[in-house]
Amino acid sequence: MTVQAPARTRQHVDTGHRLTFVRAIRGEWIKLSTLRSTWWSIGIAAVLTVGIAVLIAQAIDLPGFDPIQAVVMPIQFTMLLAGILGAISVTGEYSTGMIRSTLAANPKRGSVLAAKAVVIAVFLFVSSLVIFSAAAVAVSAVVASRDQSIDWSDPAASLLPIVVSSLAMSVFALIGVAFGFILRSGAGAIAATVGLLFVLPIVASFFTIAGDAWTWLLETANYLPVAAAQSAILPEGAALEGPVAYFTLAGWVAAGILAAWGVLRTRDA
Repeated sequence: MTVQAPARTRQHVDTGHRLTFVRAIRGEWIKLSTLRSTWWSIGIAAVLTVGIAVLIAQAIDLPGFDPIQAVVMPIQFTMLLAGILGAISVTGEYSTGMIRSTLAANPKRGSVLAAKAVVIAVFLFVSSLVIFSAAAVAVSAVVASRDQSIDWSDPAASLLPIVVSSLAMSVFALIGVAFGFILRSGAGAIAATVGLLFVLPIVASFFTIAGDAWTWLLETANYLPVAAAQSAILPEGAALEGPVAYFTLAGWVAAGILAAWGVLRTRDA
């Protein structure tokens, strides 16, 4: 007589902890906020922004000089910190192997990319907003002694440049994120980010004395991320009109994130 073992029934236990995009964002925030490099980068950006802004405000005492220019000009240096922070937030996971755990917990690679991009962009925007605001307070204190001030009654000449500068820092960080996913190498992603944000504008500037034959190159350089950001921050007399500058920045972000998504979904971790 054969005794059959009772059939096993598979029970599904609902733990109540389904992965949602909000939880993916929370996970990315935990990873970003627990890195020492994150806070070192923000700290250095704050020191550079406030320090350089104060030095510019003290050094330039000319009729018609708008103090808000001193507040936003340091972005030419801090942009590199934003881009590098975005790059290492991705490549750090590849170098340690954490990316495998990330993709195991969240197999939807588009969700991983979107969550990281949102966290980096929001973090850079908020922190930059605080830093530029602190710089504005410091600059106001410097120029007050010579009867100058930031015209806070005109948002377009005061608040808007600060907000757009903070937005530009998010754009630079997202460019770094894109290069991080595309190249996966910390050195490679940082080199590509620095090359796009810093080296290419310098190379293009060499052609200002090359004659009319290279005018097309100079005009093309106006669409590089940093040049477009400068046109958006201080639109008066800028190379690009306001809407064109904003669309250019959006185009760089869209192109980078789409390329990163294509690479992430087709290659193994």
